[in-house]
Amino acid sequence: MAASGKSVRLFLVDGTPGGLVTAEIMNWTGHLLAGPRSDLLALLRREEARRTGVYLLLGDAPDSIGGTQVYIGEGDDISTRLTSHAREKDFWERAVLLTSKDANLTKAHARYLESRFLQIARDAQRSEIVNGTAPPLIALPEGDVSDMEYFITQALIALPVLGVNVLRATATSTHPAANVSDDHQVSQSPPQFTMQQPREGLTAHATEVDGEFAVLSGSQARRKQVGGGSYVGLRERLERDGTIDTTTDPALFTKNQVFASPSAAAAVVAGRSANGRTSWVEDSTGLTYGAWQNRDLEV
Repeated sequence: MAASGKSVRLFLVDGTPGGLVTAEIMNWTGHLLAGPRSDLLALLRREEARRTGVYLLLGDAPDSIGGTQVYIGEGDDISTRLTSHAREKDFWERAVLLTSKDANLTKAHARYLESRFLQIARDAQRSEIVNGTAPPLIALPEGDVSDMEYFITQALIALPVLGVNVLRATATSTHPAANVSDDHQVSQSPPQFTMQQPREGLTAHATEVDGEFAVLSGSQARRKQVGGGSYVGLRERLERDGTIDTTTDPALFTKNQVFASPSAAAAVVAGRSANGRTSWVEDSTGLTYGAWQNRDLEV
């Protein structure tokens, strides 16, 4: 079986984890440079900042899903665009630049990448997108499209390593009861979990994909909150943006939703504080989430 691992090389420019950092993947011509707004002057002085490419401006958005605002742009000379944004946009606290080490990205390539990244960010639904417009996908020669799509696949691997998840796809698995799968597909499927609340007559399904815990579309949740807790605000945001439909009883998840932990997912489903390690049960083994996690550990 061929190895599927990836080597992402990080370099802390000033030797501190909170400063400028670069990221590269072996055999990929792309290059990432990220840094806080407080280090903007140092970032602008970097040679990479004067290249053609795309960039992400990131800031906090406590009332949005994912808690992040993002602006995605492109430029022939990214430093010029960032200088302008420093004067005109207050929300952002971090910038991430995506360029090419071989300087082969053209203006047309950058415009294509900007449009695709905006599309991916909208589909991911992990952030509040600040862009006022959505530029159409420009036509490129077939070979260039292939090159840019490969650039995107590598960028989507490197960005989460830098803690940037706004373009990261959410879990797309569905509960096995809703699908007919052959043995090969079943063996390759991610773990599935079920949470039941018999007194309230509700059942929720979840999966863990790529280290993220996600409640699946169609899962049920308590229609109204019955207690306090640290996840009340999260539940309210999910209701406001339509992720949880409270017009039915029980309420329903309208799409897959990633949570920071199984307990956060359990609390939102139950409408009160809940321990996700005991509330979720792995379908194939009948083990609680906590027991399932520890199943291979030596006693």
